[in-house]
Amino acid sequence: MSTELVTADETIHFGQSLGRVLRAGDLVLLAGPLGAGKTTMTRGIADGMRVSGRVSSPTFVLARVHPAGEDGVPLVHVDAYRLGGDLSQLDDLDLDTDLEAAAVVVEWGEGLAERLSEDFLVVRLDRRPDDVRTVALEPHGSWANRANELTFAA
Repeated sequence: MSTELVTADETIHFGQSLGRVLRAGDLVLLAGPLGAGKTTMTRGIADGMRVSGRVSSPTFVLARVHPAGEDGVPLVHVDAYRLGGDLSQLDDLDLDTDLEAAAVVVEWGEGLAERLSEDFLVVRLDRRPDDVRTVALEPHGSWANRANELTFAA
Protein backbone atom coordinates (compact mmCIF):
# COMPACT_ATOMS: atom_id res chain seq x y z
CA MET A 1 0.00 0.00 0.00
CA SER A 2 1.55 3.32 -1.04
CA THR A 3 0.55 6.79 -2.16
CA GLU A 4 1.80 10.32 -2.71
CA LEU A 5 1.45 13.09 -0.15
CA VAL A 6 1.63 16.37 -2.05
CA THR A 7 1.55 18.78 0.89
CA ALA A 8 2.62 18.77 4.53
CA ASP A 9 -1.09 18.89 5.41
CA GLU A 10 -1.61 15.60 3.56
CA THR A 11 1.25 14.09 5.57
CA ILE A 12 -0.39 15.29 8.78
CA HIS A 13 -3.79 13.95 7.67
CA PHE A 14 -2.32 10.53 7.01
CA GLY A 15 -0.60 10.65 10.41
CA GLN A 16 -3.96 11.51 12.02
CA SER A 17 -5.51 8.45 10.37
CA LEU A 18 -2.73 6.30 11.79
CA GLY A 19 -2.96 7.93 15.22
CA ARG A 20 -6.69 7.20 15.45
CA VAL A 21 -6.08 3.43 15.20
CA LEU A 22 -3.04 3.21 17.49
CA ARG A 23 -3.41 1.53 20.85
CA ALA A 24 -1.19 0.61 23.75
CA GLY A 25 1.45 -1.87 22.61
CA ASP A 26 1.71 -0.57 19.06
CA LEU A 27 5.13 -0.02 17.51
CA VAL A 28 5.51 2.19 14.44
CA LEU A 29 8.86 2.72 12.73
CA LEU A 30 9.19 5.80 10.54
CA ALA A 31 11.85 5.28 7.88
CA GLY A 32 13.22 7.71 5.32
CA PRO A 33 15.98 10.20 4.65
CA LEU A 34 16.39 13.60 6.30
CA GLY A 35 13.54 15.90 5.28
CA ALA A 36 11.20 13.08 4.26
CA GLY A 37 8.51 14.15 6.74
CA LYS A 38 8.97 11.77 9.69
CA THR A 39 8.44 14.42 12.38
CA THR A 40 5.55 15.95 10.41
CA MET A 41 3.97 12.49 10.25
CA THR A 42 4.46 12.14 14.01
CA ARG A 43 2.67 15.46 14.58
CA GLY A 44 -0.30 14.02 12.74
CA ILE A 45 -0.10 10.77 14.72
CA ALA A 46 -0.08 12.72 18.00
CA ASP A 47 -3.05 14.79 16.84
CA GLY A 48 -4.96 11.64 15.85
CA MET A 49 -4.22 10.11 19.28
CA ARG A 50 -5.24 13.36 21.02
CA VAL A 51 -2.15 13.31 23.22
CA SER A 52 -0.89 16.44 24.90
CA GLY A 53 2.36 18.28 24.41
CA ARG A 54 4.07 19.89 21.44
CA VAL A 55 5.59 17.39 19.03
CA SER A 56 9.11 18.19 17.92
CA SER A 57 12.02 16.04 16.92
CA PRO A 58 13.50 14.38 20.01
CA THR A 59 16.94 14.11 18.39
CA PHE A 60 18.85 15.43 21.38
CA VAL A 61 16.74 13.91 24.16
CA LEU A 62 16.17 10.65 22.20
CA ALA A 63 12.60 10.19 23.49
CA ARG A 64 9.63 12.30 24.50
CA VAL A 65 6.55 11.03 26.26
CA HIS A 66 3.28 12.69 25.34
CA PRO A 67 0.67 12.04 28.04
CA ALA A 68 -2.58 10.35 27.13
CA GLY A 69 -5.39 12.52 25.94
CA GLU A 70 -9.07 11.73 25.56
CA ASP A 71 -8.39 8.26 24.12
CA GLY A 72 -6.27 7.23 27.09
CA VAL A 73 -3.11 6.07 25.27
CA PRO A 74 0.17 7.95 25.69
CA LEU A 75 2.63 8.35 22.84
CA VAL A 76 6.36 7.74 23.18
CA HIS A 77 8.17 9.50 20.33
CA VAL A 78 11.73 8.30 19.81
CA ASP A 79 14.43 9.55 17.46
CA ALA A 80 17.04 6.79 17.08
CA TYR A 81 19.23 8.81 14.68
CA ARG A 82 21.91 9.53 17.28
CA LEU A 83 22.02 5.92 18.46
CA GLY A 84 23.93 4.93 15.33
CA GLY A 85 22.86 1.31 15.69
CA ASP A 86 23.90 1.07 19.35
CA LEU A 87 21.45 -1.48 20.75
CA SER A 88 22.56 -0.89 24.35
CA GLN A 89 21.39 2.73 24.18
CA LEU A 90 18.06 1.57 22.78
CA ASP A 91 17.78 -0.89 25.67
CA ASP A 92 18.49 1.95 28.11
CA LEU A 93 15.30 3.69 26.92
CA ASP A 94 13.17 0.76 28.22
CA LEU A 95 10.89 0.94 25.21
CA ASP A 96 9.75 -2.64 25.74
CA THR A 97 8.26 -1.46 29.06
CA ASP A 98 6.65 1.54 27.33
CA LEU A 99 5.08 -0.78 24.79
CA GLU A 100 2.89 -2.25 27.53
CA ALA A 101 1.08 1.04 28.15
CA ALA A 102 1.80 3.34 25.20
CA ALA A 103 2.06 3.52 21.46
CA VAL A 104 5.71 3.93 20.46
CA VAL A 105 6.76 5.76 17.29
CA VAL A 106 10.44 5.50 16.40
CA GLU A 107 12.06 7.71 13.79
CA TRP A 108 15.21 6.15 12.29
CA GLY A 109 14.39 2.89 14.08
CA GLU A 110 14.50 0.52 11.14
CA GLY A 111 17.13 -2.17 11.62
CA LEU A 112 17.16 -1.45 15.35
CA ALA A 113 13.74 -1.28 16.98
CA GLU A 114 12.05 -4.21 15.22
CA ARG A 115 13.28 -6.48 17.97
CA LEU A 116 10.94 -4.76 20.44
CA SER A 117 7.90 -6.53 18.98
CA GLU A 118 7.02 -8.97 16.23
CA ASP A 119 4.00 -6.78 15.53
CA PHE A 120 5.09 -3.48 14.02
CA LEU A 121 4.38 -1.15 11.14
CA VAL A 122 7.09 0.42 9.02
CA VAL A 123 5.97 3.70 7.43
CA ARG A 124 8.47 4.40 4.68
CA LEU A 125 8.61 8.06 3.63
CA ASP A 126 10.57 9.51 0.77
CA ARG A 127 10.84 13.01 -0.65
CA ARG A 128 11.12 13.52 -4.37
CA PRO A 129 12.95 16.48 -5.94
CA ASP A 130 9.55 18.18 -6.53
CA ASP A 131 8.94 18.01 -2.70
CA VAL A 132 6.14 15.46 -3.07
CA ARG A 133 6.40 12.79 -0.40
CA THR A 134 5.67 9.16 -1.04
CA VAL A 135 4.55 6.89 1.76
CA ALA A 136 4.51 3.11 1.75
CA LEU A 137 3.35 0.83 4.53
CA GLU A 138 5.15 -2.37 5.43
CA PRO A 139 3.04 -4.24 8.01
CA HIS A 140 4.52 -7.03 10.13
CA GLY A 141 2.71 -9.50 12.38
CA SER A 142 -0.79 -8.36 13.38
CA TRP A 143 -0.33 -5.18 11.36
CA ALA A 144 -0.88 -7.25 8.20
CA ASN A 145 -4.62 -7.12 9.00
CA ARG A 146 -4.73 -3.78 10.79
CA ALA A 147 -3.11 -1.76 7.99
CA ASN A 148 -6.47 -2.00 6.20
CA GLU A 149 -7.90 0.35 8.87
CA LEU A 150 -5.77 3.20 7.52
CA THR A 151 -6.83 5.61 4.83
CA PHE A 152 -4.68 7.74 2.61
CA ALA A 153 -7.49 10.22 2.02
CA ALA A 154 -6.74 13.77 3.13
